[in-house]
Amino acid sequence: MESLKAALLQLKPAGTIEENLQKGLAACRKAREMGADIALFPEMWSVGYQIPENVEELKKMAVPAEGDFVQAYQKLARELDMAVAVTILEAWEPLPRNTVILINRYGHKILNYAKVHTCDFGEECRLTPGEDFYVADLDTAQGTVRTGAMICYDREFPESARILMLKGAELILVPNACPMEINRISQLRARAYENMLGIATVNYPAGHPDCNGHSTAFDGIAYKPELPESRDTLLIDAGEEEGIYLADFPMDDIREYRSREVHGNAYRRPDRYGSLVEEEIREPFVRADYRWK
Repeated sequence: MESLKAALLQLKPAGTIEENLQKGLAACRKAREMGADIALFPEMWSVGYQIPENVEELKKMAVPAEGDFVQAYQKLARELDMAVAVTILEAWEPLPRNTVILINRYGHKILNYAKVHTCDFGEECRLTPGEDFYVADLDTAQGTVRTGAMICYDREFPESARILMLKGAELILVPNACPMEINRISQLRARAYENMLGIATVNYPAGHPDCNGHSTAFDGIAYKPELPESRDTLLIDAGEEEGIYLADFPMDDIREYRSREVHGNAYRRPDRYGSLVEEEIREPFVRADYRWK
């Protein structure tokens, strides 16, 4: 495949779950008109990233992965012949999860990823963390792309993207809900660079609490034979305004680059990395609100 076009849906929530559903469906239709192969929502689109303090209220806001909200996007994906990565506050026991569900162009759910690195220092202490990172074969009209996902705070841990790369990911989808400033954007640039893959991140626009837009996409290609020095891997920075922004990932070029360059898994020494799986946390990093499970 020459390329994959990802629509970054940098949208303001409409209010209720039903209003968010309808606004999201309309945005997907617009994305398809723009030529998108996949549409990606910001973090927990179903509720506009709301986590009330009252747990019973939180549970009432959650929607099941098998429910009407997700099924509406499955139906639309089939109709549009376009993949959709929809994000929800997912009904789960004992507490809801922060989840992205990847739906292929046939309307089939091929990946259900719940945020592993929940922000337990804040309101996400009331959510259930995910258990693993997953990769799926996304069949698009342009061809198949090995696709994984991580959510917002996951990007701050190099292990998240590294595990996805080791599982074969060529593209990582990153729903987001936080201020995207130079350091957080730099983390995404680094994850793309060190794993030689594409990363598409979607944030809420300015005007939504604690968000400022700047949805981004990186292709991970730092060096091209025809260029005398390294290049910026940034494909698009959407700025602050609400809108639908198209990122064109040159998949053939990414694959050719991965076949010859030195990053990713080419020269790793996993037998030297035992400390990475040690469970003990030592000062100065001990935090009283940390949850192991």
